Amino acid sequence: MLYAISLLNSFRREEDGQDLLEYALLVALIAIVAVAAVTAAGLKVDAIFDEIVAQLP
Repeated sequence: MLYAISLLNSFRREEDGQDLLEYALLVALIAIVAVAAVTAAGLKVDAIFDEIVAQLP
């Protein structure tokens, strides 16, 4: 009986590692999307400033 309880506890502990890995992958995906969005926005802002500078005398 004690063996069965310790086996169940080990399975429960292993799931915690999987949850941590899933959260880490989710954070990495969010970071990649955020970098891509900031880069795209930066390119658009750069184009707007270039247009403004071209219109100045």
